[in-house]
Amino acid sequence: MQKNDIHLLIADDHPLLLEGLKNALHTHGYSHIVAVENGALALDYVKEEHPHVALLDIEMPLLTGFEVIKKCQALSVTTRFIILTSHKEKGFVLKAKKLNIAGYIIKDEPFIEIDKCIQEVAAGNTYFSATFDAVFEGEISPQLQKVKLLSPSERTILRLIAQNKNSKEIAELLSISVRTVQKHRANIISKLELPTGLDSLSVWTQEHQELILSI
Repeated sequence: MQKNDIHLLIADDHPLLLEGLKNALHTHGYSHIVAVENGALALDYVKEEHPHVALLDIEMPLLTGFEVIKKCQALSVTTRFIILTSHKEKGFVLKAKKLNIAGYIIKDEPFIEIDKCIQEVAAGNTYFSATFDAVFEGEISPQLQKVKLLSPSERTILRLIAQNKNSKEIAELLSISVRTVQKHRANIISKLELPTGLDSLSVWTQEHQELILSI
């Protein structure tokens, strides 16, 4: 697909950035571009006009980029989505992976990366920044592999720990003894290769909320 044939939507709540991106895209040969400043307008436009590609910021008024994508996927729209954001944290990267989006680009990367991403995504491929891949492969994937070693009971207890439940509360909820819960906790700590300190598992669960929700 030629650049001037690609129907683009861009959404960002920073007017200067939005205008600058729109101008840069025009300069590089894209002619069919619509820019909006919040998630609700982005959702409405995708539902009504079905652009080929939508570039969305994550944090926008009314609806986040992720919320727009999730709602559009429920409607089975044909638009393909790219996240364009400053966020490099593993929680955002994992959420993007779970949504099975087509692209993820960091805002401080050269414009050529955005250009490449749009062309690849419009062609039916995926394109993720090197930063995105590094975070997923280096920080998320190893933790996912460890979590896969947990038994169903251990995964249930891990989810409850992530909800700030203590051993007594977990025992009551699952109708098991506190001693059994503590044994499971010890096994989880071992399988996740965490320090044996009292707070290590609680700290880990708070840092990996999105990962825990995915199991």
